[in-house]
Amino acid sequence: MAQPTTDPIAVEFAGLPDETRAPAGERGGSLEFVNALLKRWRFVVGLPVLAAILAAVVVLLLPPRYTATVTFVPEQRAPSRGGGAAGGGAGLVGLAGQLGIPLGMDPTQSPRFYAEVLTSRELLSRVLLTKFADPRHPAAGDSVPLLAILRVWGGIWGAKSAADSLDRGVRKLARRVSARVDIQTYLVYLSVTTRYPDLSAAVATRFIEYLNEFNATKRESQARARRQFVEQRILDGERELHAAEDDLRRFHERNRAWQESPELSAEEGRLHMQVNILQEVYLTLRRDYEQARIEEVNDTPVITVVDPAVSPVRQSRWREVLILLAFVLGGVIGVVGAWTGGRLDRLRREEQDGYREFTGLLQRLRREIARPFGRSPRRAPRP
Repeated sequence: MAQPTTDPIAVEFAGLPDETRAPAGERGGSLEFVNALLKRWRFVVGLPVLAAILAAVVVLLLPPRYTATVTFVPEQRAPSRGGGAAGGGAGLVGLAGQLGIPLGMDPTQSPRFYAEVLTSRELLSRVLLTKFADPRHPAAGDSVPLLAILRVWGGIWGAKSAADSLDRGVRKLARRVSARVDIQTYLVYLSVTTRYPDLSAAVATRFIEYLNEFNATKRESQARARRQFVEQRILDGERELHAAEDDLRRFHERNRAWQESPELSAEEGRLHMQVNILQEVYLTLRRDYEQARIEEVNDTPVITVVDPAVSPVRQSRWREVLILLAFVLGGVIGVVGAWTGGRLDRLRREEQDGYREFTGLLQRLRREIARPFGRSPRRAPRP
């Protein structure tokens, strides 16, 4: 006959169902994890600290980085045709604008378009070939291309090649230039990072200048093409109107009493209606032509600079971020290593056969990995 247990914990859990007993195993697993961390607390604490110290040493050896940021907002101009949105259409356009979708407007006027242009190869190449004050020799007052300031070398073994140097420079500058868009306010943020604060501000400002030039040239060419098209249509419409008026005039000359004939009256009505239609077309084209001439001068959306680029006083925060990442990564590795060590200790105590098999497999894997890099072991001589 089984003797009743006197353990208070066993008595307490004896009458509970299995669902209530299950969390005890989970608490046991959590306790095992905490014990493993406490047993190897020096490793858990020391590894992230050591990683942060090493990252700080590496950061101090790296050159400084300064980031200059310029903020601007492009003018949002609705299409000149289409009558605008009304009712539910206006609400849809407003919702799309909040989501950053340029619904109801020219996509080439959207902030995302300007952000893509800023990081395009054409603009990057143009900035790389632009001369700036050499920050490496400020006393000399020389101006050299940005390609030389960034120390971009092309070709093989340092042999310069214009095309290869420019290609390498574009990729290098693209990593130091970023453009992001705030879809709520339509603000565009352009950031340029270099080793020199004044150079970062100068490069960011030059990007905005070239963006303005690109924008003006593109809009001007579009407005000119539109004006030339309307001008040609005016000439064609004028010829067609004159031909219709001549037809109506000749009809009146040949048929003095056209009012007395139903057929001639109908013919005269058709000719007169044709003249009226061509007159309306001609007047519409004239109005469009005057509008196109105005738009050719004043159709360039303005880029309003909210915050101009200034020389940064402090370095970029990538140093602090790198040290923090090293500390976090070291902490994660320390915790995982401590937990793994605790599991191996438990495996060695409870499952000796499995532990020996595990260590044997690790040794075999180490020998397989080291075999291509070392000499094959010599066999012992037979007695």
